[in-house]
Amino acid sequence: MTDRPGPTTRARIREISGSVARERRDDLATEEPLEIRLRSGHERRTAAITMRTPGHDFELAAGFLHAEGIAGPGDVAGIGYCTDEDVLPEARYNVVTVHLKGPIPDLPALDRHFLTSSACGICGSASLDALRHRCSPVTPPELGLTQEILYGMPDRLRAAQGVFGKTGGLHAAGLFTAGGDLVAVREDVGRHNALDKLVGWAGLRGDLPLADRVLMVSGRASYEIMQKALAAGIAVVCAVSAPSSLAVDLAREFGMTLVGFLRGERCNVYAGPERIKLT
Repeated sequence: MTDRPGPTTRARIREISGSVARERRDDLATEEPLEIRLRSGHERRTAAITMRTPGHDFELAAGFLHAEGIAGPGDVAGIGYCTDEDVLPEARYNVVTVHLKGPIPDLPALDRHFLTSSACGICGSASLDALRHRCSPVTPPELGLTQEILYGMPDRLRAAQGVFGKTGGLHAAGLFTAGGDLVAVREDVGRHNALDKLVGWAGLRGDLPLADRVLMVSGRASYEIMQKALAAGIAVVCAVSAPSSLAVDLAREFGMTLVGFLRGERCNVYAGPERIKLT
């Protein structure tokens, strides 16, 4: 029986402090490939191969398929680790099969058999033009976030990052209520994977869309982050670091609120400032 890979891997390192060196063990964030396969009857196709941190793999697959417009939670009959004969035993936990209720969709994304990295996500997978055909502007209830709620979110997210505390090498995506309560958090070496896991978690629970939730990410706000948030119906996205120009364009076009450089008691609001209520 092959052991399932964990989120951390032990390694021997040489630590140098000043002119003193010592040998010790260190915890690294595990990074391994995950192949996402689609199956309908006897038909099988590979949707993507992504580098990820093992853990919450089924949520990652569900969230990725939803964000890419391939299959929503209602299209999924079941998710499991692959037992196909072409998968070696040692790779069993690196291949996930998503069983669909209907036929496998004939989408250009599936024809690329693309390899995504944990760093860059699906490079060039969608443009604003393509997004307009399958996503509508967000129409959430009035959230009325205060600056005090925003200022407290980074610390709450950081405190919930269990694996980051061991490795210092993982991104996180956290889902908050409008009152600042942390609902769920997911970690991964890839910021996009962390968000896919979070959206997959919500989708498998039947909680999509997430119109009354606030997303907080530990890194920067890229186009891919905003695209995935929009597909999940999230209206407010907050990031510790900077947004990209295309992320700001997307937020403004689809009526989202985008907050960047959320650190300490300051932040920049790049889009949708009407949802932030100063007190």
